[in-house]
Amino acid sequence: MAPANVRLNPVGIIIVVALGLCIFFYIFGLPQLSSDERVSMRELLSVSVDLAQRGGERVRQIAKEHNLQAKEKGKTKEGASEMLTDGDLESHRAIVYGFSKTFPGIRVISEEHETKPVDLRNIPETNKNLEEVLKYVSNDQLIPKSKIAVWIDPLDATQEYTEGLYDYVTTMVCVVVNGEPTIGVIHKPFSGETVWAWVDYGHSPSLKKASEVKPDEEHRKIIVSRSHAGPVETVAKKSFGEGTQVVPAGGAGYKTLEVIKGNVEAYVHVTLIKKWDICAGHAILKAVSGKMTTLQGHFITYLPDDDPQNKNGLLATIYNHYDYLEKLAPEMDTLTSKHS
Repeated sequence: MAPANVRLNPVGIIIVVALGLCIFFYIFGLPQLSSDERVSMRELLSVSVDLAQRGGERVRQIAKEHNLQAKEKGKTKEGASEMLTDGDLESHRAIVYGFSKTFPGIRVISEEHETKPVDLRNIPETNKNLEEVLKYVSNDQLIPKSKIAVWIDPLDATQEYTEGLYDYVTTMVCVVVNGEPTIGVIHKPFSGETVWAWVDYGHSPSLKKASEVKPDEEHRKIIVSRSHAGPVETVAKKSFGEGTQVVPAGGAGYKTLEVIKGNVEAYVHVTLIKKWDICAGHAILKAVSGKMTTLQGHFITYLPDDDPQNKNGLLATIYNHYDYLEKLAPEMDTLTSKHS
């Protein structure tokens, strides 16, 4: 018996394949091609520095024009006013729109949330190849965009900004990879100082390595927020001795920089603090072998979908981090309970 002739209908084949693909994508979802795009971390560092400075220029200019338009946006758990100014909003727009134009689709988490519709063609180009970054960072790394998030604080120390205490004011950008602080930029708009670091790859020339920052164990200085300097001073002297000096200051970025520069031995914060306030400083600390943890010694992560609140206090040091935690622990439990 002769074999039957089998003829395949091309149209039928196409229909079957199309149905199969539809079923596959229905079950597994569409491939995230855009999120797998690899980003040059050195370019991202350059843009982060450029945008922190761009936001800072808006902050400085609005203060110069005496056009802060300050208003209260809420209160802290302790009842202190949380202020919002045009400086916050204009810096936020400058930084967020800059990242959106340069790295479309990258996750950006900001303290401020106001975003007006904008034609990105009207946003100025950013600098992906800053001369200072190229000079001090010789290597690069390509990271999938899906692993990257950017935390920004467009104006840290808003309260001090409204009071004219400009030395405390900073703009901050932090790049995290898989939730780990990796690139940090802290810019001081009113002095023009910019400090940046990329963990394991390089940092701005003004930064000292931890080995160059010598602690003063006999006359410790601990920097704290202006709002609760008194209670922390009592605990610090009980933990470290009467010679301990507590330095009240505004702005998490400013306080972390004081630790990094060796002007104080530790930064202690006993109340809730937002992650955009601390991420950039955390990354820079890591780059110079410092540490930042909660007061219980837990690591702090910065995944983009995490709770942005760090509720368990903060300790930042260059040296002897766990010695500080151990000495603070008996008294700090009492202190933090007063602010919870």
